[in-house]
Amino acid sequence: MADHQVKRDATRALRAIPLFSGVSDTDLESLSSLVIERRLPKHKTIVEEGAPGDYMYIICEGRVKVTKLSGDGREKILELLESGDFFGEMSLLDDAPRSASVKALSEVRILALSRNDFLSLLKNSSDLALAVVQELTRRLRQIDEQASSLSFQRVKERTQGLLVRLAKTDSKTAGRALTQALTHQQIADMIGTSRETVTRAIKGLKDDGWLEQKGKQYSVPVEAD
Repeated sequence: MADHQVKRDATRALRAIPLFSGVSDTDLESLSSLVIERRLPKHKTIVEEGAPGDYMYIICEGRVKVTKLSGDGREKILELLESGDFFGEMSLLDDAPRSASVKALSEVRILALSRNDFLSLLKNSSDLALAVVQELTRRLRQIDEQASSLSFQRVKERTQGLLVRLAKTDSKTAGRALTQALTHQQIADMIGTSRETVTRAIKGLKDDGWLEQKGKQYSVPVEAD
């Protein structure tokens, strides 16, 4: 394939990658000129789990599978990728070992960008550096939001468990039982979190229809005897 076609494919593909979405046209052209085209046969291992990572790849044609070995040595498929998809982009920024393997499911045509070439360009372009920092900040914020959401879900589950344990089943009515009078601070102290988080969790449980409140007591569903 002619070099100009490879560069055109690379420019289009790089623009679609979040890491480069904010890069200027000039820097994107420079990145495209560094891309190498590779054609690989079916079943070829492109990336091996545990090996050093020094390239990112963009799939132009064909399909690949992303796999990881389980504790008992079996191969677990994490993802299937095809034309337009990419993998290994974080290898442009560090030399950490690959976290998974990538194998060709058909003949593939891929574009490869090396970390050395990328870092050389990064050192000479403040615009590219800023675009990368902004994308990494977005990813960190997303991870933080996911962690916060997971943490909150765990608080809801702990609050549920506590209220069920404290419910007086000897006075249950219509499949529900009442706890003793409880403040949000008391619940927070018992499950090891803040009062504000408990307040949010209780509101969520009410919104879910699981929890009802009667004064300072809480009505929770209980299993039939």
